[in-house]
Amino acid sequence: MFELHRETLNDKTIRIIPDPDPMNPRVECDTLGTMICWHPRYNLGDKHSYRNNQELFIALAGYEDEAPFDLEAIEKRALRNAIILPLYLYDHSGLTMNTNGFSCPWDSGQVGYVFVTLEDARTEFSAKRLSSKMRERAIDILRAEVDVYDAYLRGDYCGFEIMGDDDEVIDSCWGFSTMADCLTEARSVLAA
Repeated sequence: MFELHRETLNDKTIRIIPDPDPMNPRVECDTLGTMICWHPRYNLGDKHSYRNNQELFIALAGYEDEAPFDLEAIEKRALRNAIILPLYLYDHSGLTMNTNGFSCPWDSGQVGYVFVTLEDARTEFSAKRLSSKMRERAIDILRAEVDVYDAYLRGDYCGFEIMGDDDEVIDSCWGFSTMADCLTEARSVLAA
């Protein structure tokens, strides 16, 4: 199997290798945000039934029956009820996603949104009101969730194996979204 990194520590060998069966963080992890995407070829983000962004914004705005035809008014009301970030996808020999966009308009574009309702954010932070610092913290969490999902899309998940003298695996762990976190954990296992 292809090794990303190998080192010896305390007479043991640490191998960092790609995770052959990475978990989908949108399915197997608890998340603060909800990731809604529309793409003709890929099922991205969280499962949903919104046909388009207008239906999503109508729901976030809290309209149950009649919504105005003015999309700008709907978006303004939705932004009063939720923290919403755009999601961009770059699709060229693989997929990568972020909240800032990409410089290549031919192979990239907006694919959806990641959001947290203010009600859910207040519950998460045990607050009656969201301060500006709490809002920034929520935005940071949403961006971190996108970064973790991006690592999944790019195939960057990895794990470690610790091997003894005879190259027999004596410990292993999988599901790291960054090689740095994986290596730190492997070293801490050997230090214990």
